[in-house]
Order: sequence, then structure tokens, then C-alpha cells
Amino acid sequence: MNPARWPREDALRERLLHVDPRTGTLRDAHIADLPRLLRAGDLLVVNDAATLPGSLQGQAPGGTAVEARLLGELPDGAFRAVLFGPGDWRTPTEHRSPPPLLREGDRLSFGALSATAGSVSLSATIENVSSVSPRLVELRFDGPRDRLWPLLYRLGRPVQYSYAAGALEAWHVQVPYASQPRAAEMPSAGRPLRWEVLLGLRERGVHLASVTHAAGLSSTGDPALDAALPLPEEFEVPEATAEAVARAHARGGRVVAVGTTVVRALEGAALQHGGRLVATAGETDLVVGPGYRPSVVDGLLTGVHEKAASHFALLHAFAPAEVLRRAHDHSERSGYLSHEFGDSWLLL
Repeated sequence: MNPARWPREDALRERLLHVDPRTGTLRDAHIADLPRLLRAGDLLVVNDAATLPGSLQGQAPGGTAVEARLLGELPDGAFRAVLFGPGDWRTPTEHRSPPPLLREGDRLSFGALSATAGSVSLSATIENVSSVSPRLVELRFDGPRDRLWPLLYRLGRPVQYSYAAGALEAWHVQVPYASQPRAAEMPSAGRPLRWEVLLGLRERGVHLASVTHAAGLSSTGDPALDAALPLPEEFEVPEATAEAVARAHARGGRVVAVGTTVVRALEGAALQHGGRLVATAGETDLVVGPGYRPSVVDGLLTGVHEKAASHFALLHAFAPAEVLRRAHDHSERSGYLSHEFGDSWLLL
């Protein structure tokens, strides 16, 4: 399946495959058709996490070039990150050189030249090296937090991969309703939900709610680390969303998650409270896949994924394997595009 290599200008014309898991029916549509595919009383839940400028180019001790890809901020103010050796997004992730072997206490420096402000720099100390992989570390940046964030936005770029047609800017990787900068990669299932679609849903009688989930990296190129994905990710389900889910189910409506991160947040929160969804903030290590029976989420709007992707495995919680196979084959034959700027499926 071919990847979308760049954001498309008219998101409303992007393709949407409606997959009915019960009947196995496949129907071609467009994102603009989403309001007619849902019904009054349904609840659509989005992930409002903004995407971090999480790729930082810098140097390790001894001057070796490194790239740090930030996974997110930890409660104590440190950041979890994955380190790469020399190179950038133009080299496929699996072909990137590993970073030098680093230890706790080693310092990394990041910097750039600004045409208006001269040299801009930022330093961080490695506070922890994971037992999963020496490339997974916890960093603590120097200086106060209110100074850190402006520097991250000046020095960092979005995490991206080699299939992209060019260098992405921050605005290319934000969902329309983005809020707090928490996601390492864009929660891309919501990317095509322009305000025209959201207004059409409201007019249809579909209710809207949000969670915040720190979407992680989809690939690191390190086999040991990739096998551990998805890593535990921070999330927050607000009280208003928990109440909206309860109301939707009470009136016979369906709860439709926009993306796999919303599934992890809602289902992870419910698991922490014996299957009952209440307002929750914390981390979830829930891995949804074959054999998992969702207790909160009834349907899923998701991007088109390759069969080997970890995101595709999650879809087995919402549809039989044979239906998913036919949907994938249909998408491939019909020219659906994959990855974060690609087309979409609605499993409902």
C-alpha cells in the first residue's frame, strides 16, 4: 500500500472506508460523509494532544552527532526520549546508526544558528538509561521550565520518516483542535476532521468529547525497542468525557474513538477502575489486540495501516480477522493511501 507523502489540500475529499464488522460490508466514502455514517446520540471522542517539536539535533560527549526524539514529559519534569546516531529523517529509521553508548550523568547539547538571535542552545543530562534498550533514556534539560518550552519550539522539529516528500513544519502535524503539547507523533486519525465535519456532526445530533493522550513513536529502528512498542503513555480522561460516555451508553448511542490513542486512554482508564470509566489521569500500558473485548469503545475511526503495523493489530479488537483482511485488500486495490497523511477507515 502506498504511503501519503505529504498533507493533502482538501482533507474533506480524503477517502473513508466504512467497515461493518458484523456484516463484513465495505462501503467507499469520503471524510465529508462521516456525519451521515453516524447517528444522533452517538459520541465521537478525539485526542486533543498537540504534537511536540520532538526531534532535536545535537552532540554527545566527544562531539558525536545525535538526534533525540522526545516521547513526552514525565511528572517530575524530565523527558523520556529515544536516541539516534548521525543522520536525520531522510534515512529510513531501520538504517539509522545507533548513538554512542551513553551513561547516566552524560550530557547532550542541542543548538542552532538563528538569523535574528544568533546562537540558540539547550543542554540536557541523562538521568536514566532503560534496561529495554540503551537508546531509551530519560533526559533533564537545564534551566527553568518556562524557558525550556520556547527553546524546544525554536530548536525542535516534528518527528518524521523517510517516506515524506520534504521537511515537515509544526503546523503540518497538528490536529485542528490541538491543545497541550503532549504527543511525540501526531494523533493522526483526527487530522482530517476539519471544522466543517465537526459542525456537520453536531447538526446530526452526534456529541463530541476529548481525551488527552501522549501518542508515542511508531518506529525506532531498534528491534528490541520496537518489540516493546507501544510504551506506557501518559493520558487524561476528564470528568466531562467520562460523563458523556455514560450518557451516550444510557441512551443507546455508540462511543466512537478517533484513533488508537483514544482507545488506549478510555479502555486503560476503565481497566484501572474495574471496568467503569471515571475521570482518570496517569499512564497506561494497555495493549489492545486480538482477543481483547472493549468495554467502553464501540467503534473506531482510524488511519489506513499496513498489516505488519502495531496499529493494525489493535483493529482485531473491533472486527474479525477475515473482515480486516478483505478491508486491507480492498484498500490496496482501490488505491487508498496509508500513514499519517493517508486515508481512513471507520469500523462501526
